[in-house]
Amino acid sequence: MFYSHVRATDSSNEEDDIEDGFSELEPTVVTLDGTSEDGNKDELVSEPELSEEDEHYDVEEQSNETRRGTDKGYPNRKSSLMLLKSVTDSSSVENALDKWIEGGNEVHKTDIYFLMVNLRKRRMYGKALQLSEWLESNKKVDFVERDYASRLDLISKTQGLQNGESYIGKIPESFRGEVVYRTLLANCAMTTNVKKAEEVFNKMMELGFPVTAFACNQLLLLHKRSDKNKIADVLQLMEKENVKPTLFTYHILIDAKGQAKDIQAIDQIFETMKEEGTEPDNKTLALIAKYYVLAGFKEKAKAFMKEIEGKNTKDLQKSAGALLSLYSGLGEEEEVRRIWKACEATANSQECLSAIEAFGKLNKVEEAEAVFNGMQKRWKFKKNPCLKQYTMLLKVYVDHKMLTKGKDLVKQMVESGLRIGPWTWDVLVNLYVVSGEVEKADSILTKAAMQNQMKPLFQSYMTIMEEYSKRGDVHNTEKMFYRMRQAGYVSRVRQFVTLVRAYAIAKVPAYGIKERIKADNIVLSKGLAAQLVQVDAFKRNPVSDLLD
Repeated sequence: MFYSHVRATDSSNEEDDIEDGFSELEPTVVTLDGTSEDGNKDELVSEPELSEEDEHYDVEEQSNETRRGTDKGYPNRKSSLMLLKSVTDSSSVENALDKWIEGGNEVHKTDIYFLMVNLRKRRMYGKALQLSEWLESNKKVDFVERDYASRLDLISKTQGLQNGESYIGKIPESFRGEVVYRTLLANCAMTTNVKKAEEVFNKMMELGFPVTAFACNQLLLLHKRSDKNKIADVLQLMEKENVKPTLFTYHILIDAKGQAKDIQAIDQIFETMKEEGTEPDNKTLALIAKYYVLAGFKEKAKAFMKEIEGKNTKDLQKSAGALLSLYSGLGEEEEVRRIWKACEATANSQECLSAIEAFGKLNKVEEAEAVFNGMQKRWKFKKNPCLKQYTMLLKVYVDHKMLTKGKDLVKQMVESGLRIGPWTWDVLVNLYVVSGEVEKADSILTKAAMQNQMKPLFQSYMTIMEEYSKRGDVHNTEKMFYRMRQAGYVSRVRQFVTLVRAYAIAKVPAYGIKERIKADNIVLSKGLAAQLVQVDAFKRNPVSDLLD
């Protein structure tokens, strides 16, 4: 039985298991055009990303083709790019589109698809919402359930879950189906809102919607973040409802056990996966190999890496990005150079990013710079600068505390007119924190948050909050806690651990902290419980005993 195989290896939910900002899986939700939206697709790491896109795509294919019509691809890509620039540069999507049409241009279905995908890719959810509203008001699209679900998703992302849930009442009843509710569920999982996610899931059950792998995967993602002990409950439900685990289900489970450093459990999940007839792909193998690397199982990792590499150069090139990351994790310089040499001439942008990151990990900053410079020449960045490449090299400089070079690169980015987003803000925050300029990092994040079309990353807030906490700066630690809530992030154990630490270092009592933790439905870890004792406003001490 699948459930029994996995349940036997459950680990406790310790503070150490809290997710790293760069290893998180994010839920997938539908877009206006029927595509899937993976919360991590812009993540600037070369590790294999854990996305439900492949699983979700077959469900959305028909809607995709409906939106694209008979037009495969973009007959006038230059025109679509010009329209995208007009929309992103304008404060109002409606004004940009109206002006575009007044100029004698048309807005084709392919343009709509291109705009929506790219606005989402850039996390410009506010503009994507404006686009959705414009399309409906101008009768450019006959809305179906997936379009309403897309609107719900964008409202939830920009205005919060409460407004997203309220929007459901405005959707025509005939279009208020399973796709709408699972989109809300995915947003609950994305914001780690356990209580609301459970309410939405129960509502779906009441309405008679089937228990699907997609919905169960959202709950698994949620509990992987909030309380890993509950993962077994979801798996038991899947068995009861005869829901077959998908490849993505296994990815979530492997990632959860990898974070808990439970290699034996990963091996058991992998065996169960094969027994159940789910064929592991290279993404699965790379994910397992990553955790073997982190756990020091070098030979086991290499065996998987050889399988990923395949038997010929063509196979190697398909997996070059993952292999560059894995070999650099093992510290194997020559292997990284071998892989890069094999794919360098035909490397795409993502493989180049992986090479920059890999050489950075190996402390070969000059070689990382050489890859970056090669990309500049090949794709003529100076005319068309690309944000991801700058951000990746900037990350290398930050990791090596090369602050002068980092700040010079930031100047280049500004001079190039690049529109920076959440991942770049995160690297900039780290640059200034490493420089000892936490106030500057705070200022950058404050300005970024005011650009309400894009939301800063959870990790960006945490980096600053942790720095204030280390100083025992209770006021600013509390301020960051509040700002995260304003940004729509639901409280997690990690935030309270950081907050309580600030009070402990400052040696001041944290009045009402237990009540706050309880109100946010936080499951206490051992570490947090021990910290609470230190900041208990009413704890007894030898002096109070004498006075009694």
